[in-house]
Amino acid sequence: MPTKAISEKKKQSLKKTTNPEKLSAKDYERELEKLQGELVKLQFWAKETKARVVVIFEGRDAAGKGGMIKAITDRVSPRVFRTVALPAPNERERTQVYFQRYVEQLPAGGEIVIFDRSWYNRAGVEHVMGFCTDQQYQSFLRGTPLMESWLIDSGLILIKYWLEVSMEEQTKRFEGRINDPRKLWKLSPIDLESHRLWDKYTLARDAMFEATDTDKSPWHVVDTNDKRRGRLNCIQHLLQRIPYEEVPLPKFKLPKRKQSKGAKATGHNFRYIPKVF
Repeated sequence: MPTKAISEKKKQSLKKTTNPEKLSAKDYERELEKLQGELVKLQFWAKETKARVVVIFEGRDAAGKGGMIKAITDRVSPRVFRTVALPAPNERERTQVYFQRYVEQLPAGGEIVIFDRSWYNRAGVEHVMGFCTDQQYQSFLRGTPLMESWLIDSGLILIKYWLEVSMEEQTKRFEGRINDPRKLWKLSPIDLESHRLWDKYTLARDAMFEATDTDKSPWHVVDTNDKRRGRLNCIQHLLQRIPYEEVPLPKFKLPKRKQSKGAKATGHNFRYIPKVF
């Protein structure tokens, strides 16, 4: 029996489902505002309950980790939401147990630590670029699930995100950085190598997932080809992964200004900057 032709209206409907239209800035800001309001509630809950939360963001270069973290931390206190982006280890740190400098950054009660890259550097750039030995790499893959299980058993909430971006989109973003002087600071020789070595990084990602994507400490993959949708989806998911509840919020009343007898401005000639705009 011949298959009925799909109507043009149906085709357009399917196209929208599989490739949704770009989210407008207005719609994005409206939804982000709601989610950021929930992040503030999460902040008060964490302080009240002394919860300890770690959120890891990994992904290829130009996958959108910086923008994702900024969207999460933009409206909350940096004393509760602490971002950790460690530089390359110094001479002393290279002689330490590998996880040591990351463990030092783990949260105390009432803190949420966000790792902009984490101990998973060893499974990615260090392995691909030859910055560690194969023995160190294999030891990392074997030991990481044990270490993460220990962290979770100690009461820490650990959430891992991998931001997934296509080959074409990564190229587009790199070209944008090269041609925009405001974004040149985002580029490094390592970034450019990651573009050349796409296939090797793919193999490294898959090996990392195979070894460390466990039921106890799973990887959550976020499609960030559309940055706006990716951020909203990720924040929504993050809020669902943490069992926070609303706690009583502080109530403030603005006091009246106190009138001081004899108080008088000195009339100093302020050096205002030029009003160019």
